[in-house]
Amino acid sequence: MSKLTDVPKRILIGRALRSDKLGETLLPKRIALPVFASDPLSSVAYAPGEVLLVLSIAGLSAYHFSPWIALAVVVLMFTVVASYRQNVHAYPSGGGDYEVANTNLGPKAGLTVASALLVDYVLTVAVSISSGVENLGSAIPFVVENKVLCAIVIIVLLTLMNLRGVKESGSLFAIPTYVFVAGVFIMIAWGAYKGIVLDETMRAPTADFEIKAEEEGLAGFALIFLLLRAFSSGCAALTGVEAISNGVPAFRKPKSKNAASTLALMGGLAVTMFCGIIFLAMATDVRMAENPAQDLIQNGKPVGEGYVQDPVISQVAAAVFGDGTFLFVVLAAATALVLFLAANTAYNGFPLLGSILAQDRYLPRQLHTRGDRLAFSNGIVLLAGAAILLVWVYGADSTKLIQLYIVGVFVSFTLSQIGMVRHWNRHLKTERDTAKRRHMIRSRAINAFGAFFTGLVLVVVLATKFTHGAWVALLGMVIFYATMTAIRRHYDGVAAEIAAAEERPDEYVRPSRVRSVVLVSKLHKPTLRALAYAKLMHASEVEALSVNVDPAETKALKEEWERRGINVPLKILDSPYREITRPVIEYVKNVRRDSPRDAVMVYIPEYVVGHWYEHLLHNQSALRLKGRLLFTPGVMVTSVPYQLRSSELAKKRARKRQEWNAPGSVRRGPVEKGTKEPSGKSN
Repeated sequence: MSKLTDVPKRILIGRALRSDKLGETLLPKRIALPVFASDPLSSVAYAPGEVLLVLSIAGLSAYHFSPWIALAVVVLMFTVVASYRQNVHAYPSGGGDYEVANTNLGPKAGLTVASALLVDYVLTVAVSISSGVENLGSAIPFVVENKVLCAIVIIVLLTLMNLRGVKESGSLFAIPTYVFVAGVFIMIAWGAYKGIVLDETMRAPTADFEIKAEEEGLAGFALIFLLLRAFSSGCAALTGVEAISNGVPAFRKPKSKNAASTLALMGGLAVTMFCGIIFLAMATDVRMAENPAQDLIQNGKPVGEGYVQDPVISQVAAAVFGDGTFLFVVLAAATALVLFLAANTAYNGFPLLGSILAQDRYLPRQLHTRGDRLAFSNGIVLLAGAAILLVWVYGADSTKLIQLYIVGVFVSFTLSQIGMVRHWNRHLKTERDTAKRRHMIRSRAINAFGAFFTGLVLVVVLATKFTHGAWVALLGMVIFYATMTAIRRHYDGVAAEIAAAEERPDEYVRPSRVRSVVLVSKLHKPTLRALAYAKLMHASEVEALSVNVDPAETKALKEEWERRGINVPLKILDSPYREITRPVIEYVKNVRRDSPRDAVMVYIPEYVVGHWYEHLLHNQSALRLKGRLLFTPGVMVTSVPYQLRSSELAKKRARKRQEWNAPGSVRRGPVEKGTKEPSGKSN
């Protein structure tokens, strides 16, 4: 099996890397930006549209509130970025929000943050991929007709890219991310030049549409609630900010400084692009509706079910560059691609957090180990599986999925900032240096304001999105919390159970006797080897054990045993129902019951084969027996291997593969350092 899987594995994810090569996979800032910030940067492709979609409920007149909502999102973004810059300096180990909350607020708060982040990472992949598929589907009908299939295929491809390693995937993601950022900035600059300097009128494809208000004449509390809901939808632009604090170990040294710089750059880029698209959408008269088939009116009639509502960024690009122009096509392609790659933020954050949680015994230990490419492969695969399940359940519909979004991230934002306030309070009690105290007080003020603001937004998000799907995210958090609590309880219980006793070290007491039992089916070379090995162990008693399934074969076994004069007693167990496993298990249990202080060593002869299909033809009874005997106290199981000819041939083939050289490699030979080629000149 290893031979079958190794070649495809190397083709898909590359050759394995040594552990001491980990430093070579660390990221410079130019690669870390697209790796960790592709989610908040790409969210400008759908966050402005979500704001307009909510405002459209009150009709076109509510659109004039969008700049104020954008301003509130900007203030929140700068607050969160400033707060997390304090986090990465104080906690550079990569635990991020989880470590901050766990250290300063206790394990329950830490587990709550971890649950929220795990849910949010899964949703990041599902929302980003679904949104990218919808953007791509506006140009390719096949993608729209097979949204779920296309989304799953893209998740699988993205998973394989990440399994190749953080640095390699980051290099692949850098180009489209930077093309997208450059394209949006060119669009904003060109749109501002055309509108302000040239005084040209730019009109979006939907500029002539009218919007049928679902709720007309909103005022008072109803209007405030609508604006708060629009603001909470716009807060999707902040998702992924916390990934940088979780990914500090992946940065090159100085890690904290580089992570803080990347945070600041990400915040500035995201805010500028978000505000620019909002203002261009207002200037070009973009029209959006939650139910476009009925609520968008063209020439006095609804546009109907056949109408495909393009995202805000596509409509603005069409108005600024012209529909179908080169720059329009480049930006549309970069937008769709960067939305797919935005999921990479989660692919880096989820496995890192999973590794830390596994180290703390809240998740299975397999998530803590690195794979062949020094990435946390098990965490990557787990994230992909959860995202695929979510995409399948919700039909790759980003409008439905986005209602579940951002609840988890603001839970982690709030608890993290509260934890940072406690962190600074604790250090201020012992710090006497005036300059350091002044810095701590300033940092505490930033984190305190961040805690207040993000807590307020969390209340708004829960109030406005709970009935629209946020309850599913909360349910996911509860499930993660309960699962991780149960895993920790299991690991703690096992640790307590197997801890070596100090007062009565019963585990060190030697058994009274060791009885060796060799399982025999026929008298052949594997059986003779097992018998010889059992006698070599100098047990108190050695016996052979066979099960009578076929009377003729059993009779032949007895005769051959006596003819050869083997000086090991042969015991035959009757099995009227032709079972093999049950009689052996019952016999061993009876031995243990009669002599509880005795240890029983069971020797099982096994064939070693060279082809995967041969495993299906041999050793099945041995596997079943070993599986059952493992649950019997006081019983040890030893496999005695016998190598068949096919295993020897497989060993030779493997040796040839190891000794194989690429064409020309022998001719070139190794390059030795410090040697010079002969000049070829004769004196």
